[in-house]
Amino acid sequence: MARDYLDEIIAKRSRQNPRFPDLVEEATRRRALSAVLVEKREAEGLSQTVVAARMGTAASVVSKLEAGGDVKVSTMQRYCRAIGEDFPPRAAKKLRHHAPRAM
Repeated sequence: MARDYLDEIIAKRSRQNPRFPDLVEEATRRRALSAVLVEKREAEGLSQTVVAARMGTAASVVSKLEAGGDVKVSTMQRYCRAIGEDFPPRAAKKLRHHAPRAM
């Protein structure tokens, strides 16, 4: 069975940068929120291309956001408006308390 080195990588990076666990947790929350927003977009029957057009941006920006990339708050606001979601997204409140904690 292949060995998963993720925990070892996180531990090593955490020794080098004590803030690293916080960065991992933030990224985990971003990815979880993105997944919820993708579900909302799909439930509304919207493609990434349509959302990008509504936002006045490129589809690659929507793709980055939906992949959990680090985007500006203003980009997240425009995305939420484009899919008919409040900002901050209702899902963000739930994720703050239920996101898996790193390490």
